[in-house]
Amino acid sequence: MNYVFLMDPLSSVIIEKDTTFVLMLSAFKKGHKVFFLPSGGMVLKNGRMNFHITEVVPQQVKGAPFIEKNQCCLSDDEVDVVFIRTDPPFNYEYLVNTWLLERSPSKVKIINKPSGVRAANEKIWATQFVSVIPPTLVGRQKSELLDFLSAENEIVAKPTDGFGGQQIFKIKNGDSNASVIFETLTQNYSRDIILQKYINESTMGDKRILLLNGEPLGAVLRVHCQSDHRNNIFSGGKVERSGISDNDLRIIDAISSEIKRLGLYFVGIDIIGNYLIEINVTSPTCIQEIDRF
Repeated sequence: MNYVFLMDPLSSVIIEKDTTFVLMLSAFKKGHKVFFLPSGGMVLKNGRMNFHITEVVPQQVKGAPFIEKNQCCLSDDEVDVVFIRTDPPFNYEYLVNTWLLERSPSKVKIINKPSGVRAANEKIWATQFVSVIPPTLVGRQKSELLDFLSAENEIVAKPTDGFGGQQIFKIKNGDSNASVIFETLTQNYSRDIILQKYINESTMGDKRILLLNGEPLGAVLRVHCQSDHRNNIFSGGKVERSGISDNDLRIIDAISSEIKRLGLYFVGIDIIGNYLIEINVTSPTCIQEIDRF
């Protein structure tokens, strides 16, 4: 079978932590052909899709994770599976890629389903599951942002389209920098942001659980370093072993039917304490970290 990976440049892959690399290596070891598809490599012509791709051989060699073979063009009837693995932000180019992929014939398995990826903003989509998320506000109105901070006393503020722990602020009521942070994140109140009640259990880390078709594959705990409040690997955090609790299963049960309905086959969810924080559908990570435990 021909496995195509729509992903960031091959040079960006870090074999010690990259989930995309593990997926490619696993497909190759099972006898499938593996192809790298860059953004901009798809062409829709007279209703048919062409994929301008590079065949690669993944290898566990630090600094040289791929042997690049021939560049070629496959028609949509020659492609079996496409993984969407480009990292956020979800910009216009990302959106066009999802539209083009939807023109592929139904026999092509696309993970995750493009329409589902578009529907599920990773920060905002989770707000529908009110019973399992912390108190949350999405908006840009200064008065409401300040009222929310006053009501909850301690909050986390973040952009609606961030990733990798970027631009996440912890704010206490009375903090003299609160208005400056709101102005910065909202770009002077021209963009919506997300505020959530700060969860005390975040000092012990946040849990990443990977789901396959709505069922848990495994979990790890991401713990912040001493100098940073963000429980994120890309922000200097570390990973610890973690199990899946009854509360985790309660959260998974609350969201799994909607995840499956949208064709979100491979998903990562983040949990702090008893609360669901985010649902990652674009390029979930932590397979390698889970496998190590």
